Amino acid sequence: MQDAESRRPMPRRIVRDGLQQPLPPLAAPTEQVRPARHAAVRDRAGRRLYAIDGIRLLAALMVAVHHYAGTRRVDQPGNRIWDRPVSDIMPTVFRFASYGWIGVEIFFVISGFVICMSCWGRSPRQFFTSRVIRLYPAYWFAIVFTTAVLVALPGVWDRLRTRDVLLNFTMLQSGSGVMNVDGVYWTLWSELRFYLLFLIVVWSGLTYRKVVVFCCVWGAAAMLAPISKLPLLELVANPEGAWYFIAGLSLYLMHRFGQDLLLWGVLAMAWLMGQRELGIRIDEVEHVSGWRGSVLIFTVFLLAMVAVALGATDRVRWRWLVTAGALTYPLYLMHYAAGTAMINRLRDTMDARLLVVCVIAGFMLLSWLVHRFVERPAARVLKRGLDTSFARLRNASV
Repeated sequence: MQDAESRRPMPRRIVRDGLQQPLPPLAAPTEQVRPARHAAVRDRAGRRLYAIDGIRLLAALMVAVHHYAGTRRVDQPGNRIWDRPVSDIMPTVFRFASYGWIGVEIFFVISGFVICMSCWGRSPRQFFTSRVIRLYPAYWFAIVFTTAVLVALPGVWDRLRTRDVLLNFTMLQSGSGVMNVDGVYWTLWSELRFYLLFLIVVWSGLTYRKVVVFCCVWGAAAMLAPISKLPLLELVANPEGAWYFIAGLSLYLMHRFGQDLLLWGVLAMAWLMGQRELGIRIDEVEHVSGWRGSVLIFTVFLLAMVAVALGATDRVRWRWLVTAGALTYPLYLMHYAAGTAMINRLRDTMDARLLVVCVIAGFMLLSWLVHRFVERPAARVLKRGLDTSFARLRNASV
C-alpha cells in the first residue's frame, strides 16, 4: 500500500563502479549497502522525514483493520471469516474500519513523494536496482508464507495452481491475466506502472520542469483514457491511481523547491480527480462507506502531507518511527489472506476485537522479523549482484 502503500529509498550515494578494464566475472561491487536504512525517508539535505514513516504505518494499519472488520465480504451472513456480519459482532469497529481502504490511496501519494525524492540525481540503473532490492525480497517471502498458510488452513480462500503461484514471483501476474496469491497484491501492479512511466523522466534527468510536465501529461492521459476505449492507453495511464501518485510528486516538488501557484494547482487538480475516484471505488467495490467521510479522511491526510512538504513536521524525530516504517511493506503483503484464514480458526476463542488486535500485533512482529532476517540480508546480496551485473554489461566489448 499500497503502500496500497511508499517504498523506502536506499541511502543516496553514488556507486563508483566505472572501471578502465573489463570486470572479472566474480569481481565484487565497489559500494557497501546498508539495508537497515531502507525505512528512513530522507530529504534533499539528508534529514530523515520521520513523519512519513509514521503516516505510512498508520495507512497500513487502516488497511489491515478494514480487511478484518470493515469490508462488505465480512459483513455478509455466513461469511467464511466471521460466519456472521461483523457489524453485528462489533458495530463500532465496523463503522470506522469501513473507511480503512483509503490507506491504499495514502500509500500511492506517499509513493509518488518518496520515489521522486529517492530518484533525484540518480541514474536509471540506480533507480532500477533500488526498486528491485526494495520490492522483491519481502514479496517473495510473502508469497511463500501466504501459500503455506492457505495450505495449512483451507476453507477460507482457494489456492492457486502451482504454475500461477510461480508466476506471482515475477510480480507481473496482473499483466498476464493471472490471479494474485493474495488480493492485496493488486496495488503492486499500479506501482510498477508508475515506476515504468517515471523511469522515462529519470532517464532524461530529473528537473523541476520535467516533473511538472510529466504530471500534466500523465494527468491528461488519465482523464482521456476512460473515454478513449483504448485498452493500452488505460493500462499505461492507470486512471484509477494516477492522480494519487501525481499528488505525491507535486508535494515533493513543494518540499524541494518551495510552493508556488502552479504546484498548488496540480495538487488541487489531483484532489478533485482523487475525490471522484474515491466515489467510483465506493460505488463499484467498497459499498460500505460514505463518500463524504472518505473525502474528509483523504483531505486530512493530504493536509498532513502538505505539512511534511512545507517542513512543519521537521521537529518530529522519534526514532521508533523508522522501525515502524520498516514494518509497513511486509505487514501489508502478509496480513490479508493469511490473517483472515487465522481469524476463521480463532474466532470462537476470544472477543472479536481482541482477536483483531492480536492478529495485527502478531503480523507486526512477523513483519519486523521479515525486515530483519529476510529483507536486509537479501537486499545486500541482490545489490551486490546487480551492481556487478550492470558493471559487466557496461564494460562488455560485445
